[in-house]
Amino acid sequence: MNQENDALRVWFRLIRLQTRARLSIANRLRELDLSVPQCDVLTTLTEREGVSQQELAARLYVTKGNISGLIDRLVASGLVERRTLAGDRRSHAIHLTPAGRDLARRGIETQKAFVEQTFGKIAPERLALFEELLVEARELVREKDSALAEGAGA
Repeated sequence: MNQENDALRVWFRLIRLQTRARLSIANRLRELDLSVPQCDVLTTLTEREGVSQQELAARLYVTKGNISGLIDRLVASGLVERRTLAGDRRSHAIHLTPAGRDLARRGIETQKAFVEQTFGKIAPERLALFEELLVEARELVREKDSALAEGAGA
């Protein structure tokens, strides 16, 4: 096989791994009555509360429309609350409620257990190499995205 075919084969394996891992996590989170996107919002807010919906959408790589619907459902479930930002009545800061903080913690624990059962079984030096390769691939994608964005603006 040539390098192009090797790269394509690895690409498809990566995509399938991501899909399989996401389905596995989704099944585990379902036991908490959480979807993956809801868990993403809650766990992101444990890292930094008080962000706007727009900033949250950017951090999660989703549209503002998608994040708005997610936040609506999480507010209705009593897991997050919108607080008006001082000086801008149209914008809201998103905060976890105590119930949301607890569910986020449980979601993180669920994912941590999955990681321990899977990636945690990979030898440390091989895991370090895997991370290095992922970072290298991420940078190549970022470079390509930047070049495309620059070309679109020209």
